Parts: sequence; C-alpha cells; structure tokens
Amino acid sequence: MNEPLIELRLWRQFLAVAEELHFGRAAARLHMTQPPLTQGIAQLEALLGARLFERNKRSVRLAAVGEALLPEARELLARARMLPERARAAAGGESGRLRLAFVSTVGFGLLPAWVREFRALHPQVAFELVEATGDVQLDALARGEVDAGVILHSPGFEPPGLAHLRIAREPLVLALPEQHALAAARAPALRRVLDEPLVIFPRRSLPSLHDAIVAMYHAAGRSPEVAQEAIQMQTIVNLVSAGLGLAWVPESVRQFQRPGVAYRQPAHRGVAVPVCETSLVWSPAAVPPVLERFIAFARETAAARPGLSPPPGA
Repeated sequence: MNEPLIELRLWRQFLAVAEELHFGRAAARLHMTQPPLTQGIAQLEALLGARLFERNKRSVRLAAVGEALLPEARELLARARMLPERARAAAGGESGRLRLAFVSTVGFGLLPAWVREFRALHPQVAFELVEATGDVQLDALARGEVDAGVILHSPGFEPPGLAHLRIAREPLVLALPEQHALAAARAPALRRVLDEPLVIFPRRSLPSLHDAIVAMYHAAGRSPEVAQEAIQMQTIVNLVSAGLGLAWVPESVRQFQRPGVAYRQPAHRGVAVPVCETSLVWSPAAVPPVLERFIAFARETAAARPGLSPPPGA
C-alpha cells in the first residue's frame, strides 16, 4: 500500500497553527489568507486520517496526534531548510563520503595524519578506509568500488588509465633477525646480504618494486633465494623475526617495532639499493567534488614534504 505523499507546504501550515494556536495569526505569519490555511489543515488531516487540532469558535488546541507530530514536523522542516546548504557543501567537496584504499605502509604514519588533518578542515567528510595491496586497489578502482587508492611502487611506475600524484619517496632498508650475525654491523655489506634467504611480497601485489629488488640482485651477479612470500609488510616483518630470512622493506616500516627484528641500511658499492614511492591514484573519468578537494589537499601536503616535489599537474 502506497502512503500519501504530503507536501512540505502542508507541514509548514501545520507548524504555524500548532505554534500560534490561532488560524488568523498563523495565516498572517505565512503571508496568506485564512480560508486556504483552513483548507490546507483539513487536507492534511484527511491525508493522515486523523484530527490534528481540537477547535471551536473560541479556541484552537492540539489534538493528541498533533502533539505527537509537532516535534517531528519541526525536525522535518529544519532538515528541509538545510538541504540547499548541504547541496552547496557537497558540490564544493565540503561534505560527502570518500572511499579510500591504502597499502599498509602508509598506515604507520602518513595516512592517520592526513585523515586527521583533512577532517579537521572538512568535518562533514566521512572516510571509508579499505586496506588493500596495490593489485587489489587497481581492480577496485576499475570496478568503481573506491574513489582513490594509495599504492606503493618503484620510481617511474605509472598505473595505466589512472591519474596519480606522488606523495612520498623513501629508501628500502633491510629487516633482519636481531640475533643474525649481520645485525651486529651498523651497515652490513650488501654482497653478504644478497646471499641470505629472502622474505618478499609476491610479484602480483607490487610488480614494479618486486622487479626493482630482483634487478638489484641480478646487478650484483646474484639471484634471490626466496624463502617465503607474504603480502602484508607486517607479516613479512613477523616472518623475519621468526628467522625465515631477511627482507627489504620501506623505511617507514621501521616504525613497526617488532621484537626480535633489527633494521639496517647496508653499505653498497656499485649496486644501488632501490627506493620506493607512494602515490595517490584515481580514475580521471570520475572525480567527485570531495575527491577533488582531497587531491588538492594531498598535493599541497606532499609539496611541503622535505625532498619531495610532485611533478606539475601530477
């Protein structure tokens, strides 16, 4: 059964009469004559199937149903008055929902700070955060399940069909068991490091960075001995603490202080240790206003980071 659609005009008339308890004063408040106001209240009562007012020639008072509906009508009209302002806020990116996927490494510091700062500037924006590896993020972007993603990659990588903004750049460091012989050196020799079993993420999750690490081994005349693969950086560090091997991780992972794990920057000669970058990526074909505002915030914030200047228009 379809409920009757009641116009806001009738609720405004009801509220005026309910607050004035006088049809003449209510009509004057609404800048109308009394007969159409009386007709409007009668129409509303007919639509509701209930009497809203008890009235005679000398007085008007709210009936039980009118008493019950009065706070609801006030709230309804207040919300209706706010709609234009909310529409302007949404159109300007000041409110709305932002679905943001991210890799675990940015959860160590960059992402919490950004969310806190952005929400302080735009408290009406709600974040929907999803932790996911780069390959999962790209699929989610293609399906329209997220608005933007924060991915990890090697320098020069550009996700096909997506716009991107580089927001961080950092070296890879070595994570190794604290009791390992190489941990005794402040900067262990790279040639010795490359002979150790390796814990690494699968290529499908971070192909550009995976290839850069393998290329480092090949440049030194080695092939990596992969002892174990794991997707999340925290899991990789946990496996290192268990003694399964050594791992190359972004420097920001140092903040994950897992007992039994040491972080070192190896001494290298002639073979460069890769660096990694973090980028915000999104589909240029669908950029809602709230995402536009977040991109502008990210560009301004990233430009202020020491040693990182995003390319113009990135």
